[in-house]
Amino acid sequence: MSRISVRGFAVASATAVTAVGSVVGVASGSVAQPNDAEATASDATLLADIPVGQQAQVQTASLTQQANVQAIAADEGAKKDAEESARKAAAKSAIAKKEAAEKAAKDRAEAKAKASRSAGDFPIQSSYSIAQIQAMAAQMVPSGQFQCFSNIVDHESSWNYHAVNASSGAYGLFQALPAGKYASAGSDWQTNPATQIKWGLNYMDSRYGSPCEAWSFWQANHWY
Repeated sequence: MSRISVRGFAVASATAVTAVGSVVGVASGSVAQPNDAEATASDATLLADIPVGQQAQVQTASLTQQANVQAIAADEGAKKDAEESARKAAAKSAIAKKEAAEKAAKDRAEAKAKASRSAGDFPIQSSYSIAQIQAMAAQMVPSGQFQCFSNIVDHESSWNYHAVNASSGAYGLFQALPAGKYASAGSDWQTNPATQIKWGLNYMDSRYGSPCEAWSFWQANHWY
């Protein structure tokens, strides 16, 4: 390689290094001068003047400096992306918690309102159809628990409030045994399905925590 071509390589290398330095300088707040590249090139040691065994090291050092600057920039970008992702995740979590809290409050209010209903809130009739009994239950049982409640009544009595188990004597919608247990909810338990519903709901809540937990137990044991 001639000294001219070597010097050209040195100028190019110095220019590249200076360009990298300019990037670093801008990042740190310093201002690069227009003639920095030429000054660096003119002051640079010619590649031919460097021992052959060290020339590769000089070139590698220049490339390493450029790679380091690029890596720093990449790290900063990744950090910003991570911070933005964390911010979005936190906002999403906060919204989900707020919605869950609002739903829980709504469910509690609904359950409280329905639990306050009594058999006296419904017209007294000489008899009741299945549809009427189910309508009563829908007004007394929290909506999120109604299907589980209904599943139990379906299996126990098919919504027949006069149903009697011939062998055990279990009675009514929930097949209470002895039948007199219904009296804790009202003296008209034999003729008023609303009284039986109130007793059944109280039983499921007190023994299992909720109709759905009672239904889970029923499915595993076929009794509750």
